[in-house]
Amino acid sequence: MAEENSEMRIDKFLFNVRLFKTRSLAADACGKGRILINGAAVKPARVVRPDDEISVKVNPVYRRYKVLQLLRGRVGAAKVPDYITETTSEDDLFKLKMMTEMGRFSFGKRDRGAGRPTKKDRRDIDRFYGNDEDDDLEGFLPDFDSESE
Repeated sequence: MAEENSEMRIDKFLFNVRLFKTRSLAADACGKGRILINGAAVKPARVVRPDDEISVKVNPVYRRYKVLQLLRGRVGAAKVPDYITETTSEDDLFKLKMMTEMGRFSFGKRDRGAGRPTKKDRRDIDRFYGNDEDDDLEGFLPDFDSESE
């Protein structure tokens, strides 16, 4: 399965080892500076060779992979470990996992398609964040019963 020549375009390689869903997404990531080979930002046409270290920016960390061998075409997920191995540190993986979990449980975020909040929803949100309007008006209501004239 290894290719006869020892070079392959980085965008094609990233697509073939299933790090990106499409080759154009891999090329866009290269163009935006999110892909590094041996620490240097690359363009999509840059060649990758065995033993190169590829870094892929996944906010807030870079996931690092070592190229074991090149391949001819896209392979199944079970065969990917034959071509690359992940060398990302445990601290970075933990940081990435925590960011994912925090995004999943963010408060004040509404489901897509839920529409605008109703009046009751807005009041609940205000109470949750401590912006209750009734507290702001306390002490400022006029007293009509007093005879101050």
